[in-house]
Amino acid sequence: MYHLTIHTQFAAAHNLIHYQGDCENLHGHNWKVEATVCARELDRSGLAIDFKILKRETKRILELLDHKYLNEIKPFDQMSPSSENISRFIYEKLSEVLNNDNVRVERITVWESDNACASYTAD
Repeated sequence: MYHLTIHTQFAAAHNLIHYQGDCENLHGHNWKVEATVCARELDRSGLAIDFKILKRETKRILELLDHKYLNEIKPFDQMSPSSENISRFIYEKLSEVLNNDNVRVERITVWESDNACASYTAD
């Protein structure tokens, strides 16, 4: 199995819902995102997936979040925009456009600081 990972980022504000503490207040992060895909086979040019495609599709999804107040956009208008939920959101959106018979999104990791991250993978 081949594994490819890209790193990218976005900036956004949020406040956690049903949380008791400082993070219930409006605040922002410069989120770092790691997107990992896997593939069983390589194409004729020796690629699992072109990094350009992985970067482009991840960027399109992050544009939905970048410089936004996350609590005002779907689905985070109905659920807490935690790192956990953001990683799942990105995973599901990216899977819709990239997954095929060979390539699938394996893991999305969202870093809200240099020392704290959450990842989502499907079982």
